[in-house]
Amino acid sequence: MNGVKLVISDDHAGLGAARRAVLGSVPWQRCQFHLQQNAGAYVPKQAMRIEVAADTPALAAGASVRAMFNAPDRKTAEQFLQAAIQKYAVSAPRLSAWLEENLAEGFTVFAFPLEHCRIIRTTNSLERINKEIRRRTRVVGVFPNEASCLRLVSALLMETSEEWQIGKHYCSGKSFDC
Repeated sequence: MNGVKLVISDDHAGLGAARRAVLGSVPWQRCQFHLQQNAGAYVPKQAMRIEVAADTPALAAGASVRAMFNAPDRKTAEQFLQAAIQKYAVSAPRLSAWLEENLAEGFTVFAFPLEHCRIIRTTNSLERINKEIRRRTRVVGVFPNEASCLRLVSALLMETSEEWQIGKHYCSGKSFDC
């Protein structure tokens, strides 16, 4: 592979090791959706979940995870993160420590052009492709051999690649140069 400018994934140990070994110099964006879900595991009280996850004006200094991810730039997101770490240091110390250790991995997106941020901040596009592959292979049921399955999946991936390159303009190369 060449020309890879960003790797977007969840924090899977095996995937992370492979990414570091093969694409060590390529920036990594941890999926913001999964980060927000993971934060819920560190919230000590059910009543705090909405406060931690939501983007509500009532939260002082953008202390919600969503407010950090929706910040206009990395500096503001980091300020919101520090405010959240301090806010939850006493009421939810495990959450505060987890935020400090993990949340900045979701801020890599701020180094890329604003028009791409919504698309590259999560693994939603990859999950959509996987869902389509499952849908199409389920229709077939049983493949006569491995090669026939590979042909179908390859055709789907080539179709998606073409749509991204010429149809939908997923991330045009000119505006993606950083």
